[in-house]
Amino acid sequence: MTALGTAVVVGGASGIGLATARALATEGYAVTIGDVNVDAARSAADEMAARAVALDVTDEDSVAAGFDGLDDLRVVVSCAGLTVPGALTELSLADWQTTIDVCLTGSFLVLKHAGQRIVDGGSIVVVSSLNARQPGTAMGAYCSAKAGVSMLVEVAALELAPRRIRVNAIQPGVVDTPLTAGLALVPGLMDEYIDNTPLGRSGTPEEIADMAVFLASDKAAWITGAAFDVNGGAHLQRYPNVLGRVQAMMP
Repeated sequence: MTALGTAVVVGGASGIGLATARALATEGYAVTIGDVNVDAARSAADEMAARAVALDVTDEDSVAAGFDGLDDLRVVVSCAGLTVPGALTELSLADWQTTIDVCLTGSFLVLKHAGQRIVDGGSIVVVSSLNARQPGTAMGAYCSAKAGVSMLVEVAALELAPRRIRVNAIQPGVVDTPLTAGLALVPGLMDEYIDNTPLGRSGTPEEIADMAVFLASDKAAWITGAAFDVNGGAHLQRYPNVLGRVQAMMP
């Protein structure tokens, strides 16, 4: 066991989660990568001498098993997420539920089982989204789920504070990951994102990972129940008209 103890990154096989796993391993944590794509998790784990487990955030037994057998658990970062876009009047209940199950219920299950097992004085970080505070057309399910995540983090911070466990959220804007790669397929959409980001560019997974590592560290020892906008200032302007851009593609 390393001096810093164990860190678990849920959704750590790609994107922000992978960057966070790498950063925590570099810091000296014994990292466990949990992901529904266990083959990708194993490949990532091999790269950094980490441990990989199959972890499906929509399945409570899977989440619980992902945290079993870990010693000296000090840091948990929850990165799992997806979105099924669609106008509210057209979105199917199944697509709504898929987004809620992964983003909101999944965050609850991670907080529940991480909170049971993490040592007193540990740190839990949940990756939320700019959409927790900024609405977007065709993003009703995702916006609702992520707003719920940020409030869930505040409740968890209150409940776990007697054990000095800190719980915080990161609210990224558009970040270059496999999850956002599809944006480039919609003409003008990425340009509109960048136009509405004061710092004039998308973010990198490593920039979000840097915030997660900070929140896990003793430098953030007096921070809990907070949500950090790491989005180049995008929260200061407006969200792109996703629905309008998609409709413009239609024949």
